[in-house]
Amino acid sequence: MSADEENKNTELSEEEKAELQKSEKGAVIELLVPLETYLSSGVHIGTHSCTRYMEKFIYRVRPEGLYVLDVRKIDERLRIAAKFLSRFQASSILAVASRPYAFTPVQKFAEVVGGKSVTGRLVPGTLTNPYLEHFMEPEVILISDPRTDLQAIKEAADMGIPVVAFADTDAKIDYVDLVIPANNKGRKSLALLYWILARQILRERKEIATDADIPVKVEEFEVKLVQ
Repeated sequence: MSADEENKNTELSEEEKAELQKSEKGAVIELLVPLETYLSSGVHIGTHSCTRYMEKFIYRVRPEGLYVLDVRKIDERLRIAAKFLSRFQASSILAVASRPYAFTPVQKFAEVVGGKSVTGRLVPGTLTNPYLEHFMEPEVILISDPRTDLQAIKEAADMGIPVVAFADTDAKIDYVDLVIPANNKGRKSLALLYWILARQILRERKEIATDADIPVKVEEFEVKLVQ
């Protein structure tokens, strides 16, 4: 079952939706996008397994064993990641994705924030061997999935480059410096996550107003399915 299909089985009750729009102290919080936008894109859908580190981001576990992420914590980490990434020169940010559903989101993200992107297989030595024609020297890298982007993480760790990563409930987070909990397997989820992060980085840089959107729509971040 795909992440998009599983979304149909993870609908939250009205009581749960109301809870997710409040802080632990009961105060109403303002999310980066409406709660329904998060939920309809399936950013909260986890897997049927959860690593120890990711337990703190879990909202609940479904009866069938599916882990559901806390949207408030996803939103919080997106803000933290955007603030962190905004401190770097735009051209020194490298976004990496080996999962096909992340190709378009990563490319659009790099385009919007002025960074670079690598999709598909990362050629060994890309970050470590200056004699390679395609050698790159980023100051920070953004990873779509720690389970599949291992080469990029390993090389970044060897070079002392900080790593920000979207991580699902089953993620191994060795050498990841900043985790953004999220469904990093769903097509719509990845599009929304990268769109929000790109927009928030521009807001942090003060390139757009704190309540402004970017000219690129969320749909343009989404991989199109072949008919």
